[in-house]
Amino acid sequence: MDVAGAVSVLIIASPAMAAVAVVIAVRMGRPVFFSQARPGKDAKIFMLWKFRTMLNVDATKRLVEDGERLTALGRFLRATSLDELPTMINVLRGDMSFVGPRPLLVQYLDKYTPRQARRHEVRPGVTGLAQCKGRNALSWEEKFEWDISYVENRSLILDARILLWTFASVVRREGISANDHATMPEFEGSQLTVRGEEE
Repeated sequence: MDVAGAVSVLIIASPAMAAVAVVIAVRMGRPVFFSQARPGKDAKIFMLWKFRTMLNVDATKRLVEDGERLTALGRFLRATSLDELPTMINVLRGDMSFVGPRPLLVQYLDKYTPRQARRHEVRPGVTGLAQCKGRNALSWEEKFEWDISYVENRSLILDARILLWTFASVVRREGISANDHATMPEFEGSQLTVRGEEE
């Protein structure tokens, strides 16, 4: 189902993807795409592909502060989830599913509690429960609880509901980024993780 869905999206959205690529190249320059190593199911590493939405330096080559990296174009692409269209390639490759916990950064792997690490029992998703329940407006702990709730209760019916909820969230353009951050503040580990390391 994931593969058939990804093929359908790529075919239907190919004109939009071409247009987005051209606009990014003109407004932000190259590269058009953003790729980064992310942990998937069983923490297996894969390369995630998205449209680029952020700048590292400004026109004077000055490093840009985190809260300023997300451009107006990038904010629009994220609000409409158009930046996620290239992840259909990851779905085709079997790296991701349409629904599941979002793939986070590799450096977070050793910061999870055993419970939080359960998010890697399933393939990561283009969208998930956390994205429907507040996206980047949630705290890390809230995000992880929604991820684990999905892992423990996943079903085709729940997947269908999440896809519908995601559509509604995109229309409302909610939770695009946390305050003063391009996306979310860096995850530094939960209090349980920190205490365990100190002991």
